[in-house]
Amino acid sequence: RQMCIRDRPQIKLYSYFRSSCSWRVRIALNLKGIKYEYLPIHLVKEGGQQNSEEFKKINPRGYVPALFIDGDTLIESLPIIEYLEETRPEIPLLPKNPRDRAVVRAICEIINAGIQPLQNLSVLQKVENELNGDKMKWAKDVIEKGFDGLEQFIANTKGKYCFGDTITMADIVLAPQAIGAFTRFGVDRTCLLYTSPSPRDRQKSRMPSSA
Repeated sequence: RQMCIRDRPQIKLYSYFRSSCSWRVRIALNLKGIKYEYLPIHLVKEGGQQNSEEFKKINPRGYVPALFIDGDTLIESLPIIEYLEETRPEIPLLPKNPRDRAVVRAICEIINAGIQPLQNLSVLQKVENELNGDKMKWAKDVIEKGFDGLEQFIANTKGKYCFGDTITMADIVLAPQAIGAFTRFGVDRTCLLYTSPSPRDRQKSRMPSSA
């Protein structure tokens, strides 16, 4: 039989407060009004709790987030959010039009594949400990380069939010990255989060008045 909402098992989120990927899932759960239990996994204490045998039974890769939902444990932030979108679509985080959905997903991947992995904890530890490099300079360089490309890409899609005037997955991915870049690495691109006129509104403002 089809599982009713009241029959669904308890939802549990394994997360770390500073993890931008975990932060994405928390935002999505909260925007959709989904109640969940927060289970902290500290990535630094005790040599990194994500490396424990206990947690690797939940996610063998040893990364957060992991979400227990509907009887299964899901990993990787974007597939988790896509699952929430498909199973709980009442508050949508993707546009209806296929082309628009592709654009929103592209914005997500610019960050998810092109910025975040290059400045996550394991990479920074490798840069510092194995390559004897300056981890802060490395992080700032890759974040700046990534944001330069992102800013150009969303120049024609941005309204109040990354894509038009409705919150989408793109904003869920951007917000933790922009805030983390500023608070952890001193890269200030928080201007990308500010409300601005959409391209259509800017075009209207340039049109001469008919009066």
